[in-house]
Amino acid sequence: MNQTKQQRLYLIAGAFLLSFYGLLAQELPFGYPVTARTKTNLNQGWKFFLGQPEAEFYDKNLDDAQWQSVNVPHTLELTSLTLDGLKDDKVQLEFHRKVGWYRKDFMVPQNQNRVFLEFEGVHQVTDVWVNGTHVGQHATGGYTPFHFDVTDFVQKGAMNQITIKADNRRSMVTPPDPGPFDYVKFSGLYRDVYLVEKAPVHIGFNWEGKRAGVTLTTPTVDVVNKNTTIQAVTEVKNTSTSNEEVTVVTRIIDEEGIVVAKMLQTETILANGKQLFDQITSLEDDVHFWDVDSPYLYRVNTEVILNGKSEDVVENKLGIRSFKLDPEKGFILNGKPIKLIGFNRHQQYPYIGDAVPNALHYKDMLQFKEFGFNIMRTAHYPQDDAILEACDELGILVYEEAPSWISISNEPEWWSNFEKAERTMIRNHKNHSSVVIWGGGINHRGYVPRVHNVAKQEDPTRLTASQGARWTGWQASGLTDINANMLYGPFIWDRSEPMFAMEGHWGPESLGMYRKDQLMTGLISWTAHAYYTFHPTHTRANDPIDRTRSGAETIFRYPRPRMQWYKAELLEEPFVYIVEDWKQGQDSITIYSNAPKVSLAVNGRQIAQGQPAKDSVYQGLHHAPFIFKNIAYKEGELVAKAEYTDGKVLTATKKTPGKACAIQLKLDTEGRQFVADGADILVAYATVVDKNGTVIQDFKDKVKFTVQGDASVIGDNADINANPMFTEYGVAPALIKAGTTVGNIKVKAAAKGLKSDTQTVQLIANQTNEMVKKAQPIYDFAKERVDLGATDQLVQFGWNFWLGKDGENTTYKLNNFGDAHVSLVPKSEDGIVRWLGEMNVIGKYGFVYGDGILGIDAEGIQLQFKGLKKGKYRLKTYHHAPKSNSDQMDPNKEKLKKIRILDIPYENMISVSVGGTSKQVTVTEGKSMQFDAPGQNSIEFEVMDHESISVLFKGPQGKGIWLNGFVLQEWK
Repeated sequence: MNQTKQQRLYLIAGAFLLSFYGLLAQELPFGYPVTARTKTNLNQGWKFFLGQPEAEFYDKNLDDAQWQSVNVPHTLELTSLTLDGLKDDKVQLEFHRKVGWYRKDFMVPQNQNRVFLEFEGVHQVTDVWVNGTHVGQHATGGYTPFHFDVTDFVQKGAMNQITIKADNRRSMVTPPDPGPFDYVKFSGLYRDVYLVEKAPVHIGFNWEGKRAGVTLTTPTVDVVNKNTTIQAVTEVKNTSTSNEEVTVVTRIIDEEGIVVAKMLQTETILANGKQLFDQITSLEDDVHFWDVDSPYLYRVNTEVILNGKSEDVVENKLGIRSFKLDPEKGFILNGKPIKLIGFNRHQQYPYIGDAVPNALHYKDMLQFKEFGFNIMRTAHYPQDDAILEACDELGILVYEEAPSWISISNEPEWWSNFEKAERTMIRNHKNHSSVVIWGGGINHRGYVPRVHNVAKQEDPTRLTASQGARWTGWQASGLTDINANMLYGPFIWDRSEPMFAMEGHWGPESLGMYRKDQLMTGLISWTAHAYYTFHPTHTRANDPIDRTRSGAETIFRYPRPRMQWYKAELLEEPFVYIVEDWKQGQDSITIYSNAPKVSLAVNGRQIAQGQPAKDSVYQGLHHAPFIFKNIAYKEGELVAKAEYTDGKVLTATKKTPGKACAIQLKLDTEGRQFVADGADILVAYATVVDKNGTVIQDFKDKVKFTVQGDASVIGDNADINANPMFTEYGVAPALIKAGTTVGNIKVKAAAKGLKSDTQTVQLIANQTNEMVKKAQPIYDFAKERVDLGATDQLVQFGWNFWLGKDGENTTYKLNNFGDAHVSLVPKSEDGIVRWLGEMNVIGKYGFVYGDGILGIDAEGIQLQFKGLKKGKYRLKTYHHAPKSNSDQMDPNKEKLKKIRILDIPYENMISVSVGGTSKQVTVTEGKSMQFDAPGQNSIEFEVMDHESISVLFKGPQGKGIWLNGFVLQEWK
């Protein structure tokens, strides 16, 4: 047996054992439902062959020992920054118009589960075989997900084989083909692949149908009164041959993992049928809203129960927010008008094209946030799930569109595929709170009725945009909600509706007119990063080193100097930045700062001071640049000092560049880890500096990168001029690709005549179990809200009531805590408890703190809990005096029993004590609490073996103790 085959058998055996034992012991966090569902990442360990589109490589017995070993995401071929020197047409006739074959062995356990292969995206027509049998073709295009049910094609309890044909040849019916388009459509098995198992009764994939999977909406979002309504519609499929009674439990979970709402619904699903479960609930306590500054995300966990057993579970994130387009105020988020300021984004990276690992998708959006952008448009196609997840998490709004540019085919099949792509995009990303706009047209062409109607049919909760351009004729919003146009210069606008620049120039000279005009909704500039294109009229089309065009950042995500202005304009933190180098011939200096005043000094001597530029082009900006002209150059150190109204001073320094002498290497690990999955990528930046650390922006030589450990420099052994690498702005970039072995990775950057630099990063273990990777704890705690008062108290929904009479020691049975109960007793024998009924206090939960008990005992009053099971608990109590009263205390006990309860003096400050823990709470008073919260206290305690627990409420002066209600909840 040759070594390659032997190694492969070892890998197969190892995969078998890992899969088998992993599925037996899927260790999920506390409270997360354990079901039949598994989701295994299949990105590692593929065999790859380029070419021969008509071959029969799906034969199970094919010897693929000579095929290349690759990991996903994968591109058919690495690409140089000059597009391999190819002079292709803008319809892309040749570049990457090839076919790739992928093969992999995978284990399927012996069980009754349905088995699926899930693909996030493959360019562009995909055929799949399992064990040599064709299971299906996906021909909608390369930008949307799809799956195949392979249950009838796999062998349970055995290794199986998958073969994929990724056909990227030009198509007349698969958008964005047949072209032209102003971007390169790359190739390969370029997004994640999964093996998914589900029980016969399960939740399907969202893209299977209009109501498939789980659909989340918030019919009511009240940011004034801080409440919301949440609707969860779940389609459950029954693939068994018998009717089944199924319960769906949907839990709304906060960021602490606490279940804040739970919905249950039981329905009978016919054999081989499906059923919609339509559930709705509301949140009214401690509601957190999602916005661009505080993107709070709830989790919505949907569990399917059959015969008392958990069968399936899926989880979605939910941001509670409201938005609309106002004809006078523009875009409004959570009741506040905001300007939409951001960039268009292409998914491609240097060398690897579209085959971008999830960590780099996240890094793109993290960088958006670092500059203060609040919106991103996916130019011009649906993008990776990881991008939407990042936008949800970071607070970035999304405008997403189906794959197109200008061309519209006459082929009915093209239109069918375009519509399918739009529907799949919406179904796949409909639960992402960051998405607020669906493309309702075709880029440049403006609105398309069919596209707009499809978007509204699939998702009436989002806005649509027209995607117009002034050079394609007069455009208004038409059928779409937003008049979105490409505004690169003078344009005609009748101002009858808001205008939104879905594309436009970037920088301080471009944003001012959008800032000052309320009817200009915002500006999404073109484009965030330099990108590949064959468009012949674009600059750099014939550049012999780098043909990537445009971009506020390079294609390596290195910000160009003018990009720094956004930090002054969009962020609150003090900021100052010197744009130009301080060198011979420099007679003007530009400063970006959000300070009202900036001064310049050379070698310690002030030479100028000023305010932000007043030019008309900057009108409307919050922080225009500072422009100092006719500056006399003198070698040495230039210092910009920004002075703020609160006295804070911030400085930036530029020294005259000297001779290049060293390299400073940075590995961009911020906000991420480096994972040993064979495909993860870190971006390395090698900056050339002089002896003072000043960047040498015109450095002409190249920088060589080397790696120690299980990682490599992408393009190191390929003829794509990736290593050694030239510098731009004095920085040489490289992409460092992970191997599959955990350990330290050392990256070195060196150039002739310069001191080299080495940095180390840890390569961490890869987790292929997606359920374990993403699942978080769920604390579905018992909870009870109790309103105390006399028999005439006002009882409201969601609260249980504890009714009492003066002079009686009463006990309340806790409904949600088994046999547990609670008693209310004075600490001493002389104590008195008085009960008050309805007092009509205005305010949220006024019915709770408008009545209650007043306990009079110098030693305090107690809540005594008995029968609680072992564990931790949190008790929240309300303390409010419905009306102010005299401060005179009469010690006559008999008189206290008869005097009007509202005339009895009470404590203004109460200590709450339990188990050695004590907290203080201020007692509020009055009948009008519309804008104020009542006195509230939360305290935690632990119960050991059903012991009794006493919570003592005591004041310092022996006066009355007000207790109006409480909330008892299990705690973590």
